[in-house]
Amino acid sequence: MLTKIIAEELVHKIKNEIEDAENIVVVTHVGPDGDAMGAALGLWHFLMTENKSTKVIVPSPPPNFLMWMPGAEHILIYRYAESQQEADELIANADLIFAVDFNAANRLSGMADVVIASKARKVMIDHHLNPENFVNITISHPNISSTSELIFRLICRMGYFHKINLACAECIYTGMMTDTGGFTYNSNHEEIYTIIYELIKLGIDKDKIYQNVYSTYSADRMRLMGYCLYQKMKVYPEYQAALITLTKDELQQFNYDNGDAEGFVNIPLSIKGIIFSVFMREDPDKIKVSLRSEGTFPTNKFAAEFFGGGGHLNASGGESYTTLEEAVKIFEEGLPLYKEFLS
Repeated sequence: MLTKIIAEELVHKIKNEIEDAENIVVVTHVGPDGDAMGAALGLWHFLMTENKSTKVIVPSPPPNFLMWMPGAEHILIYRYAESQQEADELIANADLIFAVDFNAANRLSGMADVVIASKARKVMIDHHLNPENFVNITISHPNISSTSELIFRLICRMGYFHKINLACAECIYTGMMTDTGGFTYNSNHEEIYTIIYELIKLGIDKDKIYQNVYSTYSADRMRLMGYCLYQKMKVYPEYQAALITLTKDELQQFNYDNGDAEGFVNIPLSIKGIIFSVFMREDPDKIKVSLRSEGTFPTNKFAAEFFGGGGHLNASGGESYTTLEEAVKIFEEGLPLYKEFLS
């Protein structure tokens, strides 16, 4: 038995919204990760069983290692010019829009204006702190480890567990698995494993899903990882912290493909005594910053204060519109200010 964490009133409201809608759009944040894809596609598979005209639209391409997910071939990628007109029309004509796995409209990147302008009713389903008020209905539970878990809970609370098919279950499990690092952090609540038990009964092969996500990397990606560890990782023992940076030229040198740097930020946490790790990647228009920690170090506060980002206690992200060198300087200047947490 799962705790009824979603308010009964919200469950009824969303159920009614789905019943009344003919055209539904599901949107995620820019750079959709495993949880965004799992939540969006899990919801999509369920809505398809309800015979609703539904489309998943993402601002930018997901990592290649997630494109095996059932239904991934049907998503629209807004960044691609050939998709934008179709996406704009779908969003404008939607009766209902689900915003999953993000808490602020700017996380939609180039899609934000058209989503906000749409007359569709809007529902947020998310697990990040401080949700913004750009929707009509908000389901926000930062204490839950993944948005995909919330999708499972919502479907069940609406009385539709019997409509979770294998494809839906695989997507939900993928989101839960990836947003907890393979159930190695933010995953100590017993109800997570109650849900996994139910998903396994529905037929998922959790070992195969793990292999699909974590065992399909290219040789170039492995060489890039080795280069990062040997040449680009800097350890700050006095702050129990580590930093990895990669420039655009370095990415090109290793034939970087979308998603090749996934998980690099976690590697320094394997070093004894390191509890805070940051990875910076130079993109064409910004510096992408990923932050991870162990224990009680607040990566979300560090990300918000120095890189205009946020997230969870142990896993956050941000951006810098400076040079890479300046972003590194900001990070290093921030470490002494957070020394009280680094112990």
